[in-house]
Amino acid sequence: MRPPPVEPKRAVDFLRILHNLKATKRTGWVRKGVEGPESIADHMYRMSVMAMIAPDDAGGLDRDRCIKLAIVHDIAEALAGDIAPSDNVPKEEKHRLELEALTQMTATLGADTQAALEIGELWREYESGETEEARLLKDIDKIEMVLQALEYEDAQPGVDLTEFYAAVAGLRTETGRRWGEEILRRRQPRAE
Repeated sequence: MRPPPVEPKRAVDFLRILHNLKATKRTGWVRKGVEGPESIADHMYRMSVMAMIAPDDAGGLDRDRCIKLAIVHDIAEALAGDIAPSDNVPKEEKHRLELEALTQMTATLGADTQAALEIGELWREYESGETEEARLLKDIDKIEMVLQALEYEDAQPGVDLTEFYAAVAGLRTETGRRWGEEILRRRQPRAE
């Protein structure tokens, strides 16, 4: 039997929760004093476009799934907030808080609806990082942040976001490494 669709009332209630993603500025940029920092939704949007244009290094990459993973990967932050590494929240606790938020959000949709089931499945796939698509998206998440750091430094000369570039060292995919190297190459002149 096919899961039921989302009722209009539930859809609107869920979409109102998502407004928080548009209104919440990314914690790391706020703490570093960046003017006009991006929102969580801004970050998720560019990640979606990055997933759309990323090369398929291994072959057989499900690009539509990659785009969906990008759209969903930080969705729980609409209720849990943007917990940054500098918050010193243990990884397990961050996961618990986000899972709790995701459960509440999918319940708003109707936990047994196709949309809620798919969102939950995608979020868990991203969190586990076990599929080729999830590994690519984890790299894209870091690359988007590093690219944003470069853009903030270029636009706001007094801002030093050096610490964010360390994320390039942990990239696991060929695409991630190549994109990371290109971003670092563009930053090199300012480091001298």
